[in-house]
Amino acid sequence: MSQTRHVPVMLQRCLDLLAPALEVPSPQQPVVVDCTLGLGGHSEALLAAFPSARLIALDRDKEALRLSGQRLAPYGDRATLVHAVYDELPEVLARLGVPKVQGVLFDLGVSSMQLDEADRGFAYAQDAPLDMRMDQTTGISAAEVLNTYPPGELVRILRAYGEEKQAKRIVSAIVREREKDPFSNSARLVELIRDSLPQAAKRTGGNPAKRTFQALRIEVNGELSVLERAIPAAVEALAVGGRIAVLSYHSLEDRLVKQVFAAGAANTAPPGLPVVPERYQPRLKLLTRGAELPTEEEVAENRRAAPARLRGAQRIREEER
Repeated sequence: MSQTRHVPVMLQRCLDLLAPALEVPSPQQPVVVDCTLGLGGHSEALLAAFPSARLIALDRDKEALRLSGQRLAPYGDRATLVHAVYDELPEVLARLGVPKVQGVLFDLGVSSMQLDEADRGFAYAQDAPLDMRMDQTTGISAAEVLNTYPPGELVRILRAYGEEKQAKRIVSAIVREREKDPFSNSARLVELIRDSLPQAAKRTGGNPAKRTFQALRIEVNGELSVLERAIPAAVEALAVGGRIAVLSYHSLEDRLVKQVFAAGAANTAPPGLPVVPERYQPRLKLLTRGAELPTEEEVAENRRAAPARLRGAQRIREEER
């Protein structure tokens, strides 16, 4: 598998956001965490751009860790790769004896490798077993979700995670078909979705199976519940002056990041205080105005960048205990 085709999304902007926290001369080596290692494109750029920094990189996918390990081998002990889901960040840092970090990067969604490896079942463009687990050593597959979840739960997942307006139609077809023969491969599901949609719905927004596949992937990997824990934990891990950059790829992820950052950047004082005590002051400063989007040039070069939304924040105050 070639690693050259993997183009990290909004790479320079991520480096620029994190730079002020990682270029500061400090007696200790600055630590940056890549919570979503994938094929290691962002990690390699971080190590190259900030020669004094130490990288800790997490991924739940053992194949990603193996390939990135080869890619980052020239950086020796500056790079520590860990098999973990990103909401396990506090445990990983405790185990490594790292109390606070200067930078954190999240690049959410599916890695290029997972989309491009046919047998993983993430892509709707080619037939593959309906697996979709980012960590293939644990959890239930997309086929099990399709074959065993009650209809109401499937409708909820397609609506909430895929923003699929035709969820009821699709689920009715799934339930009817799974009784005849359980689902195992992606091509049959793609065909069923096409057949169950009205003509108008097929003409908008690319492949009609895209939203259903996204919803199944998020459910299988518990992505939103993991993210709900991971973003606050990452903010907590930042030293004062430390910075966090988060790339998300759909509105549910972006909304979650926005809420955590907005809460951290708000003062929490009861109304009417003449002077706001320190403990009520904001802990975060927002570094992006809303969510930043990729440039047209970048989308032309890398179509997977198109839905990306980038938000950044800086830790400006310790938590008062």
